Amino acid sequence: MDKPVFRRKIYDEIKEWKDNRSDRYALLIKGARRVGKSTIAEEFAKNEFRSFVKIDFANTSKEIIDLFDDMHDLDFFFLQLQQFTGVILFENESVIIFDEIQLCPKARQAIKYLVADGRYRYIETGSLISIKKNTTDILIPSEEHKISMYPMDFEEFLWAINDDVTANTIRTLLKNRKPAGESLHRNLMKKFRLYMLVGGMPQAIETYSDKNNLQLVDETKREIIELYEEDFMKIDGTGLAGDIYDVIPANLSGNASRYVFSSARENTRAEQVSKLIPDMLSSYTVNIAYHANDPGVGMSLNKDQDRYKLFTSDTGLFITLAFKDKKYTENLIYNKLLSDRLEANLGYVYENIVAQMLTVKGNKLFYYTMESDTSNHLYEIDFLLSVGDKICPVEVKSSNYRGHKSFDVFCSRFSHRIGDRYIVHTKDYKWENGIHYMPVYMVPFI
Repeated sequence: MDKPVFRRKIYDEIKEWKDNRSDRYALLIKGARRVGKSTIAEEFAKNEFRSFVKIDFANTSKEIIDLFDDMHDLDFFFLQLQQFTGVILFENESVIIFDEIQLCPKARQAIKYLVADGRYRYIETGSLISIKKNTTDILIPSEEHKISMYPMDFEEFLWAINDDVTANTIRTLLKNRKPAGESLHRNLMKKFRLYMLVGGMPQAIETYSDKNNLQLVDETKREIIELYEEDFMKIDGTGLAGDIYDVIPANLSGNASRYVFSSARENTRAEQVSKLIPDMLSSYTVNIAYHANDPGVGMSLNKDQDRYKLFTSDTGLFITLAFKDKKYTENLIYNKLLSDRLEANLGYVYENIVAQMLTVKGNKLFYYTMESDTSNHLYEIDFLLSVGDKICPVEVKSSNYRGHKSFDVFCSRFSHRIGDRYIVHTKDYKWENGIHYMPVYMVPFI
């Protein structure tokens, strides 16, 4: 039986490339492993082109790989490609997919000449960790239009479980600033917690849809984490990158005002971690929030490169990491998480999911800390968003949403810079004193 092809919003971005850019640029789909890049590329090719060739460089013949040794005669190149694949290519109506492009650097270098030739269209997918490591001796093509692919968001998850109603319900509630009411809010929170537990990795969602067993979902997620850790070894053979990733949940649960380097490995220095961060970000396995030294519109210009928090790009994987000390996470624990009855402060889980949702919407993440004028207490704002010429503070609460001293102090100190204000929590929606008290399931729709 064929694997399910889930509906993805990135499809529209790929369509925009085809309609407006594909005659001048190849498309490079960036994203973490197992996020669905190859699947969406093939699905798009089937639907939008007369024919397509998919070359999976992880599993293709030597005769096809050898074609890229000599790109001088493109007529002969395409003749051989059609013969070896058994696919007829039609001028301006066919696309060639270079899957796992990082495994064949000479194919990526050929993009420049293939695009200039103009006969066909080209889509590339691959792991950017390996792409960076395998481009030392080649000319990187400038003829690439790059888009980012993330784990499935909450609405895509709902589509995958055949729920076409919930997202529009939430949009309507938010637009009208209307609370859901006790029964509906409880229903919406349960759906959202299910999304948090399963996560947005298509393979995990497929396991949930097929088996309806969260323990089996957890085992699927552990397999994905193992793949990531294998990739991290390509960044750094000492395994430090994998250690940095593994302790992200512990770091957030400790409420530290920055990533604590020594938690990854004893005696680890900041510069050791900082060298690895760019490659980890390129892998799309982590999200980062930098400290904003001067909270305002130009936060990117004033961020502290050495002070940041790390989040996993998928909260489903985050929860599996949090219980990694167990061989697997039992259904009992998942069911308690699902019903919000686990005896643990889950604020750090909600902080990770908010970071994930804001990143998917295209936001660069920043946070801010400030000292109290009257004590040694450190106030912190979880996230700062730049919207127009204003900043929007976001405070994440898992329980008592009424106590938000940090938020109040910040809004008072920078009142002239602030636009919308958000307290994200697990209670129903409320608009009060210029603040959106917003249930976490509304965040994807702001």
